[in-house]
Formats: sequence, structure tokens, C-alpha cells
Amino acid sequence: MALPREPRQKMINIMYLVLTAILALNVSNEVINAFKVVDKSLMASNTSLTGANASIYTLLQKKLSDPQSAEKARIWKPKADQAKVLTDDIYNYIETLKHDLKINAGLRMKEPKAGTTDSIEDYREDNLDAATRMFDTKGEGEKLQKRLEKYKEDLLNLDNFGTNTSNDPGSIRKKFPSLQFDTDTKEFKTAEGQPKDFTQTYFHMTPTVAALTMLSKFENNIKNAENKVVTHCLNQVGAVEIVFNKFEPIATTNSTYIMPGQEMTVTAGVGAFNDAAKPVITIDGAVTELNENGVAERKFMASGGGAHKVHVHIDYKDPSGKPASLDKDIDYTVGTPGGSAVMLDKMNVFYIGVENPVTINSGTGWDKTHVSISGGGATIKPGGGPGHFLVSATTPGKDNVTITVQADKSTSTFQFNVKPIPDPVVAVGQKRGGGRMPSVEFKNQQFMRADLGADFVFQGVRYSVISATMYFSGANFPSVQQASINGASLAPAADKMAKSIPGTSITFDNVKVQGPDGKVRSIDGAGFILY
Repeated sequence: MALPREPRQKMINIMYLVLTAILALNVSNEVINAFKVVDKSLMASNTSLTGANASIYTLLQKKLSDPQSAEKARIWKPKADQAKVLTDDIYNYIETLKHDLKINAGLRMKEPKAGTTDSIEDYREDNLDAATRMFDTKGEGEKLQKRLEKYKEDLLNLDNFGTNTSNDPGSIRKKFPSLQFDTDTKEFKTAEGQPKDFTQTYFHMTPTVAALTMLSKFENNIKNAENKVVTHCLNQVGAVEIVFNKFEPIATTNSTYIMPGQEMTVTAGVGAFNDAAKPVITIDGAVTELNENGVAERKFMASGGGAHKVHVHIDYKDPSGKPASLDKDIDYTVGTPGGSAVMLDKMNVFYIGVENPVTINSGTGWDKTHVSISGGGATIKPGGGPGHFLVSATTPGKDNVTITVQADKSTSTFQFNVKPIPDPVVAVGQKRGGGRMPSVEFKNQQFMRADLGADFVFQGVRYSVISATMYFSGANFPSVQQASINGASLAPAADKMAKSIPGTSITFDNVKVQGPDGKVRSIDGAGFILY
């Protein structure tokens, strides 16, 4: 382009060039300040992670001194200690690279500000040659890449350090198939469309301040990896400590019905409970809520003459944090009134789809007794021993089933209602039917259930979950997200459950279950609010 002949036009062109240069300089300053802000944030994060990791090392030392956890601590603490050695080594190496980079960018120390004693580092933050010369020309970029990749592999190989745990379910390599360090840069392309290598991506023609920020980013990757590994080591020892803080007297007998001359056995002791451990207690097949003392209490009407038992199953964590369980049968006896009587062993109605146990007392010998049934599509058959029968019914109604007992010369009739088994409710963990639930407890669940109410005492009746839809909203979910599950497993929603925090709402909808009669039915959904 020919230069203009008029002096005025020449002046305008020169002013345009100067203005362009000034604008370019302003953009450069903004970019430099942005990198400095990011670098400061990364360094603050590194400091926080260092403090968190130090706390974990202290806890592991305590575990080693505790007889209850010492055995596992002897396996996992050395692995955590080795992770610290590896981390400190590569972290110090990167700190050295930072200092050398500043020297290459003309580092000099300026006088401290008034009222302070620390000198101020001064170097060319916008220098494009220092990082290229150091990491590309002198090969430090390739060395850094290899050190990062070796550090990652050394962490994953900690299974083989000290006691071998490579085949253990708690294996570090199984827990963390890969650790992110961003050393694979093939997704970055040159202007010609060729993949960039590690050095080209992060350090070629990069301003000094940007290269320092990238080094801080790698330090942050390292501290994060250390935190993941040492936290895993602590969890394998047993991070949950249970202190029993509730005590209740416990006394049971071998029978609650006894005749003169019979021996009675009384067992007594003190039960220790923890109101935070939240054991899951099942009484006769139904999960029972805990009271304020951490004890499950269930009331039901006794029926059916003779000896009976109630089965109690408890899932809990022992003082070392390991899952454990207990089973106990509680025996009791129901007296039988004189004359003919029909007593339902489970409830005062017959339920459709199950065999209802019935105890009949004829008041005389069974060779002189005849039992029959009518109405409600009901049938009756022997149920294991004299006086015990099983009744099946198909038609619901009030007083629509009649059992007739002919004993010697006396005939007695007894009428009963017939009902379908009630719908179960959605349950997750210890929470049934929705409501507020601790976020930690919810995130630890692997299955949902369809539980019958605590007042339904028919032992052994179970509903299977066929399918459901989960909706996640509220905290950590800017828009509603859903997950579909088949069966009771919550695995299809695991990624969303991991994101759930206090304030998240989870709704179970379109819940389909299958009862003991084999029929699939839809039940009401439930909403859980995490806190």
C-alpha cells in the first residue's frame, strides 16, 4: 500500500498505530493479571490440601496406637507415608523449576514495601522466551512430563509397598484406575492439525506468568492425588469411631407363659447403644424405627395359642467401623382358652395372596373334631402339627369367610374379613415414605426397598422393586435430572447420588413392585430432602 502524500493523513496513520499498540498493551496486562489471580487461587488450594493431608497422617498415627485398629494401620499407614515421600519429592522438584524459570525471566529482588521485611520478586512476567528456552530448548518439559507420569504410576503401585494388597478389595489401583495429571495432550492440535506434545501445549511461546500458573496447576494435581490416596488408606483402617453413649437394662426370659413346677430362665445385662451409629433393626421381617435411646421397640397383638417366637435381626457397625450383624429369636407362649376357638396367628384378617396361619383349639381330641371353611374363595389345609392350619382366600370382603369347627357334639362358627395385602412404601436406608434424610446416609445407600408398614405383622411377606424413576433437583442440580432404575439397585443413579448435597431433593416416581401373589402393581412415590 502506497504511503499517503498529505502530512495530515500520515499523522492520522501514525496515531492509529500508536493506539493499536496501546490497546494491545492493555489486553496483555489484563491477561497477566488473570493468570496471577488463577495462580494465587491454586496456591491457596495447595495450602489447604497440605493441611488436610497432614490431619490424615495424624489420624493414621492414632490408629496405629489404638489396639482395635493397629493391625490394619500397620498395613495402610506405611503406604500413606510412602505417598507423602513421593509427593514431597516431586512437589519440591516443581518448586525448583518455578525458581529457575523466574531466573531465566530476569529475576531480581526489589526493596520491601514500607512496614514489611520481605523483599519483592521482580521478573518479566510477559517474557515469551524464558519458558520456551527452559522447557523446550533445554528439555525440562520432557523431564517434567516423565516425572509426573512416574509419580502417578508410583502411587498406583503402593499396593505392592509393605504388605501386598494388590488383590485386596481395598486395592489402590482398583479404587483409582487412573489419576488425572493432564500429561496426555494429543487432543491439542497445531495450526497444521498435528497433535501437540506436552511441552508445546504448556510452555512453547508461553508468557512466564502463564508457565508459572501451569506449574502450580501440576502441583495442585499432585496434592489432590495425595489426598485421594491417603484418605483411601485411612478409610481402609476404619475411619468411623463409635463411642457408646446410651445404656439400657436388658432382660429376657425363656418363656412368658409358665406353669407351676416348670423352670424359668432369666437373662439380664446392660445394652450399650450409640445414637449416631443408627443400626438397622428388623423385627419379624419389618424394619423398625429407633427411639430416642437408640432402641427399636415394636408392639403387636398376640394371637394363636401355643409357643411362638419373634425373630430379631440387627445390622450395625462395631467399634472399629466394620459392618456386623446379630440374630436372636425371642420365645413366648400364648395361652389357649377353654372350648373351641380359632385364632389367627398373624392378624385378625385373612390376606389375599399368602397362606394365613391359623391355630384352632377344639376343646377335645382331634379324632372327634372336623374343620371346614366357606366364603371368600377360601380354602384350608393342615399347617404343620395338630391344631395348625393354613388358609388361602381370593375375594375381599367383611365377615365373608366362615370357619366351622365341629368338636364332639358342639358346633362353633367364626367369621373373618378378607383384605388384599396393603401397598408397601418406598424406603431408602432407615427412612420410609420420604421426608428429611442426612445426605451422608443417602449417598451410602446401594438399594431402595418397598417396605410394608410397621403395623403389618405378617412374617416373611416381601415386595420386590421392579422399576422406578428418580428425579434430582435443588442444590447442585440447576435443572431437574432423572435416572431410571430396574430392580432395587440404585447403581444407575450413582453419579447423581454422588453429586447430592444438603438441599438436594430426590423424588421416586413411577414405582412398580411385585408382591407375593406375583402381580405387579404401582405404588405411591416418595420424596426425600437431604440435610
